[in-house]
Amino acid sequence: MNFWQNFKRDFLVKFWAPIPAVIALGILSAYYFGITGTYWAVTGEFTRWGGHILEAFGVDLSTWGYYKIMNMDGNIFTRIDGVMIIGMFAGCIAAAFWGNNVKLRMPVSSTRVYQALIGGIIAGFGARLGMGCNLASFFTGIPQFSFHAWMFTLAMILGVYLGAKFSLLPFFQSKIKLKKVSCSKELHTDKKRVNNLFKLGSIVFIAVLLWAVYLIFVQGSTKLGMAMLFGSAFGLAIAKAQICFTSAFRDIFTTGRSQMAKAIVIGMAVATIGVFSYITMGQPAKIMWAGPNAIIGGILFGFGIVLAGGCECGWMYRAVEGQVHFWIVGIGNVIGSTLLAFVWDDLSLQLATSWPKINLLESFGNYGGLFLNYGLLVLLFILVLVLEKRYLNKSINR
Repeated sequence: MNFWQNFKRDFLVKFWAPIPAVIALGILSAYYFGITGTYWAVTGEFTRWGGHILEAFGVDLSTWGYYKIMNMDGNIFTRIDGVMIIGMFAGCIAAAFWGNNVKLRMPVSSTRVYQALIGGIIAGFGARLGMGCNLASFFTGIPQFSFHAWMFTLAMILGVYLGAKFSLLPFFQSKIKLKKVSCSKELHTDKKRVNNLFKLGSIVFIAVLLWAVYLIFVQGSTKLGMAMLFGSAFGLAIAKAQICFTSAFRDIFTTGRSQMAKAIVIGMAVATIGVFSYITMGQPAKIMWAGPNAIIGGILFGFGIVLAGGCECGWMYRAVEGQVHFWIVGIGNVIGSTLLAFVWDDLSLQLATSWPKINLLESFGNYGGLFLNYGLLVLLFILVLVLEKRYLNKSINR
């Protein structure tokens, strides 16, 4: 077997190990911050999509405070976040096609449809109330040294716990009966279909690379081109390693598995030093309000992603794999984000904007803030281990 066949099998067709992939995401997110000046985030752009839909129906958003904060200038093709998300979808599509992991799958019941939509709405609303989702207020927010991200994260874990307990109620259990079979069924692989899908994935990936080159060298927009490249790398990594922030913490409470949660903490530790380097060189950190909005938003977000069955990253790669359930989750995210924008002016003063933006580097000095952030990451890692051990002990004693 030649080099290309080995490379194709090991890196394009097979799934990737989660820990190296999450560490790679931590490194990529730090470089993304340094090059583009913003962090890897998605729900802010989803909120803008909702705003553009409202404008298409004649709604005047000029007085909506949230859209003033979010900056509605341009469109998905001219904003860094918009272009990055296009790249993410392209990376997810390439990964799904390369791995022959594409099949139209409908929700198994109407209950699952309601879960997807309502959970998606709750998660979208909570994410934007907390000024970020599992990315901007967690995976990429904590390395920004924003105290609000720590508040959101702990609240999110509580929300995930509540969501896990709620989703285990009999009402949500599948009514499908398992059938006993007498022998295994032979699986047949359509080699022509596999090859065609692989070619389609390659075309998508090459196209997004050419698009990035066009943006950089023809349009002269280096940041947009780099956003496209980083977005495709983000999408490829989360899809090939099947990274889902929902399952990372939900599984601790439902099965005791903590591999993904531990990998995510390690990824944030890696990203922290990279982001710290850029900040000390003059790149301003992204800091949000450390108010009740972070706590309430975190709880709602954690609860919503478990109810829906997927977070803002997880639903993207599952949707392109053909799982219709996650198309509905994505629609719910946009609706929930837009609902938050609608009520923001009534909530913002009490819950967010009157509260301070706490930068750990400014509050404790550069190295004090750095060591504090790493200390908190160590405590988060220990919390994951404690929750894992607690579940296993309970399982043994049953």
